Amino acid sequence: MGLVTLVVLEIVLGIDNLIFIAILADKLPARERNHARIVGLTLALVMRLLMLTALSWMVKLTTPWFTIWDIPFSGRDIILILGGFFLLYKSTTELHERVDGKIHLRAKERIVPSFAVVVAQIVVLDAVFSIDSVITAVGMVEHLPVMMIAVIIAMGVMMMASRPLTNFVNAHQTVVVLCLSFLLMIGLALIAEGAGLKIPKGYLYAAIGFSILIEFLNQLAQHNLTKNMEQVPMRERTAEAILRLLGNKTKAEKEFEPEFPEETIALSAFAEEERNMVSGVLTLGERSIHSVMTPRTEVSWINLDDDLDTIQETLRTIPHSVFPVCRGQLDNVIGIARAQDLMDDIHSGRTLENTKSIREPLVMPESAGVLKAMNILKQTRGHLAMVADEYGSIQGILTPIDILEAIAGEFPDEDEQPSAVEEKPGVWVMDGTTNIYYVEQLLETDGLVDEDDDYASLAGLLLERFGTVPHVGQVLEYADFRFEVLEMGGRRIAKVLVTKIEPTPVADERQGKLL
Repeated sequence: MGLVTLVVLEIVLGIDNLIFIAILADKLPARERNHARIVGLTLALVMRLLMLTALSWMVKLTTPWFTIWDIPFSGRDIILILGGFFLLYKSTTELHERVDGKIHLRAKERIVPSFAVVVAQIVVLDAVFSIDSVITAVGMVEHLPVMMIAVIIAMGVMMMASRPLTNFVNAHQTVVVLCLSFLLMIGLALIAEGAGLKIPKGYLYAAIGFSILIEFLNQLAQHNLTKNMEQVPMRERTAEAILRLLGNKTKAEKEFEPEFPEETIALSAFAEEERNMVSGVLTLGERSIHSVMTPRTEVSWINLDDDLDTIQETLRTIPHSVFPVCRGQLDNVIGIARAQDLMDDIHSGRTLENTKSIREPLVMPESAGVLKAMNILKQTRGHLAMVADEYGSIQGILTPIDILEAIAGEFPDEDEQPSAVEEKPGVWVMDGTTNIYYVEQLLETDGLVDEDDDYASLAGLLLERFGTVPHVGQVLEYADFRFEVLEMGGRRIAKVLVTKIEPTPVADERQGKLL
């Protein structure tokens, strides 16, 4: 029974030793760490056996050597005090480096200690921790062989546990800081005990146990957070990380913005245009061609039912190189043709009905992804695709310029005006057909784009919020902005006045208010 009790006691007393050994071994290259642990613990075992052999001398360590201010100091007390200061120095140094981040900042330039230095530190550290356990063994068991067997068994268990414990500690940096704090507390306890101030072990164990409980909850929270993050697609996690680097807030961060935004001024190394371009690239894979295409109302096309003079005038006045060729209406697509080829056919007297200049049209569903459409356009002559809905009606066209505009912003044609003009700071006049992604970037806001909704323009957003066809002067306040209908084109919203509203603490910026 005495042997079993002593083995358990030696193992428990060696836990703190293993923790510091894990921290010391981490300073070596990975290939030398396990070797250093085994060599260090083996030498420590030899040292403990030698200490046990010198029982008579160990017993005499409790005899006072001298007295200061009526406080007697024995050899044991001196060793405890020196060992306590050694722990304080090592723990404080390690904590200082880790709290200041110097471990990571100087990872490439730090001087790696030699194998012998780390082994020597392990042996010295074991000597400090083994004094109490050896003296306890002397008091518990009378026979030297029993003590040695207990120490050998305990050291064997420590050798087997050292590697997994080291891997765990090194993989969880908060655990390293917690362990260093334990050693700091133990060092103070050793100094106090050496000076004659007895600190009940129960207090230390209670503090350590409570800290371990808190750290367990912390590790559990980290595990659950990691598990939940793994459910988010890698693309989205990467995009959020890059956007955070660029200075943009993620969705989660926006929910916890301060009441007064001026209190937290975000400094970014990237210009606004750069952030918008990177954001456009990262979100491109999640968008459908419906959100980037040129809408039906803005498509210029050639009607074969028109006379040749009208067709020639269209080809001369509209600065497009490729046109859809239709008969009667846009839904009746015959094909696509280059403007130059059609002009040559007309000048040569060839009819446009059977000309080889008109090629088979490429028709894509509006739900197709932008990246897939981009790959198809790379392999298509003419670089123009017709976009159709599920009923076969043409909803617009898609060109490489449309995809580029989704990344870098608008590139108006010679005959076009910018779809959004800033009249003065905080006030814009926008076309109803302005792409909603572009509006969100221009206003530097969030919440206008909703992947679950079908609209892709500012007019679509307003119609969805109004719930009916609006009239001129109708107003919507949404996402800290005031949207006023300036002009209607029949049942279509033609112009919108957008004004930024200073947010109020009680305003819910995500709920639209109709006026």
